[in-house]
Amino acid sequence: MYKVLIIDDEQPLREAIQILGEWDRLQVGEVLEAADGRAGLDMLRAYKPDLVMMDMKMPEMGGLELLKIIEQEFPELPVIVISGFNDFEYARQALRSNALDYLLKPINRQDLNQALQKGIDLLESRKQTRSESISRNITYNMSLPKLKEKLFLSLIERSYNKSADQTSMSLIGADDKGRYYGVLVLRVLNLKAVCEHRFNSDTELLSFAVANVFNEMTESGLTCFSFADPKEEREMIAVYDGIGADAREWQFRAGQLLRSVVTQLHALFGIISVGGQGAPALDPRKLADSYEEARIRVYSVDLLKLSGRSAVGMAEDRRALEIPSLTSRMALIKSSLENGNQRQAATLGSDYLRQIKSTAFFRIGDADRLLTEMVVLFNDMAREHGVAEENMPNPGEKSLRAFGLKTDFSSFDELESVFAGILEHYSALIMQAASSPRSFDAQQIKDFIDNHYYEDIKISYFAEKYYLSREYLMKLFKQQFGYGIHEYVQKIRMDKALRLLDNPALKVQEISEMLGYKDKNYFSKAFRNYYGASPSEYRNQPSEDQDNKD
Repeated sequence: MYKVLIIDDEQPLREAIQILGEWDRLQVGEVLEAADGRAGLDMLRAYKPDLVMMDMKMPEMGGLELLKIIEQEFPELPVIVISGFNDFEYARQALRSNALDYLLKPINRQDLNQALQKGIDLLESRKQTRSESISRNITYNMSLPKLKEKLFLSLIERSYNKSADQTSMSLIGADDKGRYYGVLVLRVLNLKAVCEHRFNSDTELLSFAVANVFNEMTESGLTCFSFADPKEEREMIAVYDGIGADAREWQFRAGQLLRSVVTQLHALFGIISVGGQGAPALDPRKLADSYEEARIRVYSVDLLKLSGRSAVGMAEDRRALEIPSLTSRMALIKSSLENGNQRQAATLGSDYLRQIKSTAFFRIGDADRLLTEMVVLFNDMAREHGVAEENMPNPGEKSLRAFGLKTDFSSFDELESVFAGILEHYSALIMQAASSPRSFDAQQIKDFIDNHYYEDIKISYFAEKYYLSREYLMKLFKQQFGYGIHEYVQKIRMDKALRLLDNPALKVQEISEMLGYKDKNYFSKAFRNYYGASPSEYRNQPSEDQDNKD
């Protein structure tokens, strides 16, 4: 369905076009409206209509100017010009800007729909041309393996569009009756180490080697197509399929293949891996379910029992795991680092992991979540101490490795090493930030408030200006002046209020506005909360009371 935008400052004309247009027949699903040239340009940029109908004389931006902009920014956009002025200059500019048609007001049904039909025909022709071009590109410029990989990924990610792609499924044998499809997932645990020692630090070479092992070990009747998961660096995906037997037979064969591949990868390259298998189904669109099942089995493998060996996850582990939260330990770790005691912080981290090690099980997926939580919590702590963002890694292996941190773990002991490395990195950052002299002085904030107390003052303004965290600024200001930032703003305003109220020529409303309060009632409430009396009550107090108040 197409989208049409009407740009005209006359509402009756826009309504007439809405009524007269044969939108259903023309396959137009949405008709948008704009009341002037500037608004029309904004809607063009925001909604990307397929066809535009526009007046030539409009407020804010005239049709001639808008046509020139459309010609530059949307050179292929069909434009139908409508004008009540039979002016040669308008017609000439419309022709120069490749306008599709030029209609004079008042418009009639036949002329309108003929012009619209011309626009739709042009759009259909372009669509056909693009479709043919895409088909040629697929045929000539894409290799069959890459096309199959993209197809399998779209099925696994549930983004496959059957209506937009009628032919690609034949590439994977989906036309064959009785063909089953399933997924195997392989996670390489020692990715960094094996890449450095065996593959010249090239993960693509490692993925190619794994794919070759899958291909070489595939049994007769079972086919297997493997590729690297673009979203998970450690993960390889293998889609298996077979015809001529039932689902249990293909699941058994694929399971044998996975165990053989895991063993062979370790023997050939020293790759330590964990595999998982998803059940097969006749419909290839069920590959997403099979992939999720396989991946759950990988991440359900108990790290406490792995001990640096390859393994295959046999079933999903649904047991509830109760481990102490790292969040509950952060206050003690933070206190240790702030006091310069890095060894105590490391001991607290070791004690926390020792508690985990004493549990009945600890899955690979639990380990991933622990490391992610750790990075998030320590980043928050680092920001509070004014550490620059560029010195903090993001959650995720690539970012951690970019800072020289270890990310491989194939046993709980190796996970402890990864944990210790991350803790040491943040300890150094926070202790350095705590010991380095600060060029920033909270007096700068105080001076700003003293001179701008009547403005809407936000702490985020200072955080962005001085590149320091909100929490650190608030803590620093209170340490130096004994007030929170918001408290100090309130104090300054209330001090000024007393002086202004002593001037009987000033009304309470005027004083409220001078202090930055837009609402007189809000000012009165704030004053009462601060001094125990309303502004009017304060003014009516005896002079000696006012002196005492000052």
